[in-house]
Amino acid sequence: MTPTIRLATPADAEAVAAIYAPFCTSSIVSFEESAPNPAEMAGRIGRLAARYPWLVLDAGGVAGYAYAGPHRERAAYRWAVDVTAYVHPDHRRRGVGAALYAALFVLLARQGYHRAFAGVALPNDASEALHRAAGFEEVGVYREVGYKLGAWRDVRWFQRPLLPPGSPPGETLSVRELADTPAWREAVAVGLALYRPGGA
Repeated sequence: MTPTIRLATPADAEAVAAIYAPFCTSSIVSFEESAPNPAEMAGRIGRLAARYPWLVLDAGGVAGYAYAGPHRERAAYRWAVDVTAYVHPDHRRRGVGAALYAALFVLLARQGYHRAFAGVALPNDASEALHRAAGFEEVGVYREVGYKLGAWRDVRWFQRPLLPPGSPPGETLSVRELADTPAWREAVAVGLALYRPGGA
């Protein structure tokens, strides 16, 4: 099958949950301690998908996924998003995370979101490198903000502009309003240009 980047559906929940589970149970990458089951993951996809993109890179199966969600709940934060990406272990070092992030940022900008934020639990050199390469800059470090796997953990926060600084805010578009538009096709093309099916 020709690789593509597409919106996640509830049918992807089992594959997405399988990718995510080890990050919950045996890693500090996620601060969740119990892995969500496919039903819970399907609910998460459904809750976010109308307002924010939840993308998968489909290479004959889900090679990885990335999504955006609200940065904070209060109204003035509504143009800011938190983003994250996870890659299947069999597809690492192929540009999956970079491809998904590139597509995600095109879509978020077209929707009218202003700035993206990401937190990286430390240490995680690979994730820090991914975020820096994707145009993020460090904001600061939350010290000992989470306790997992027997120790206090720090989180480094990053930010990335989606629109030019000082751009006036407008009403954001839904994901549905971008589907099958030139903006959607641009996002997919930008992302897939970074994907390396054969590896590094």
